[in-house]
Amino acid sequence: MKNISFRDDVLPLKDKLYRLALRITLNNAEAEDVVQETLIKVWNRRSQWEEIESIEAFALTVCRNLSLDKIKRMGNDHDSLDDSTHDSPDSSSSSNPEEQTMARDQVALVRQLIDRLPEKQRSVIQLRDIEGKSYREIATIMCISEEQVKVNLYRARQTIKKKFSETDSYGL
Repeated sequence: MKNISFRDDVLPLKDKLYRLALRITLNNAEAEDVVQETLIKVWNRRSQWEEIESIEAFALTVCRNLSLDKIKRMGNDHDSLDDSTHDSPDSSSSSNPEEQTMARDQVALVRQLIDRLPEKQRSVIQLRDIEGKSYREIATIMCISEEQVKVNLYRARQTIKKKFSETDSYGL
């Protein structure tokens, strides 16, 4: 296969790994720890890199598994993603402060709704809609079939759509 470099092929994945870990653990410090542990585990398996079809899929799988282990140990007692700083909606799209505030509130609501999803659905939505992974890559990372990926993604989107509509129509 190809020659894999830790600096060129693995380290650039740290942001993706962090986003996935954060989506699962919902805790900044825990997500950072998971990424560090992931990089160490990937480095320790460097003798087997030539046998790995996709180093990115391998790293994301390790990250997901470590994140799941972490939340099991934490007893799933975590903060919401809303407690941390996030990218705000593009303020250049509207100069109206009311529209900007409404857009920020809608983004925050969608994040809350994603946080409330079951872990599998949260992970699938993170990998597909945020990271842009293919169904095949997600199936490999999560050790499930492509059909299960599609089902989980559909259910997650439907749940978010339904809850968003309910909240939006009732005005929080």
